[in-house]
Amino acid sequence: MTGNVVVLEPGDERAKKIAKAMASQTANDILTLLSAGQKSLTDITDHLQIPLTTAKYHAENLLDAGLIIVSETKYSIKGREVKMYSLADQLLIVAPKQTNIRALLLKYTSLFGIVVAGTLAIYALTPLFPAPVTMESASVMMTKQVGAGPEMYGARAVADTNILQEVSPDIALAFLCGGAFVIFVMLCYEAYIWKKRR
Repeated sequence: MTGNVVVLEPGDERAKKIAKAMASQTANDILTLLSAGQKSLTDITDHLQIPLTTAKYHAENLLDAGLIIVSETKYSIKGREVKMYSLADQLLIVAPKQTNIRALLLKYTSLFGIVVAGTLAIYALTPLFPAPVTMESASVMMTKQVGAGPEMYGARAVADTNILQEVSPDIALAFLCGGAFVIFVMLCYEAYIWKKRR
């Protein structure tokens, strides 16, 4: 799971630093190595068979670009400080300046949150309202009017309660599905507009 979502616009300062840091195959090899876990510069030089100065140069570029972090500092037996490097926990998105991806993601996440909240509210409130009149509930009324025994009326009342309990999840589920469908259609429309502008 990614910790941060970073939206980069082509040409901005951080995008330039990332492009510079990743222009070398060695930098990509270091990132691949760090994906397995944190490593020191010595570990990097041993695994990749490169000089310490080369490893340090690329590590500093990757640090400056924010692609890696110093996750821990240890000390050797001689008391020398040893930095442990690991990948930064983030998702990078490169998007054109006119498209505000962060706002788009927030908008649709908020919409989905509203749909979920509405679904939960409907699910909680539906049992408070009477069930709609159906053929079965109408037959209960008729039975009551013609004077059926209490056993018969009690069974029908239990049946009515069961009908009410069965209806509430269906309405909430229908609301959730409808809301999700509307959000999906809106996303498709946004994608269509974005593709048309390119």
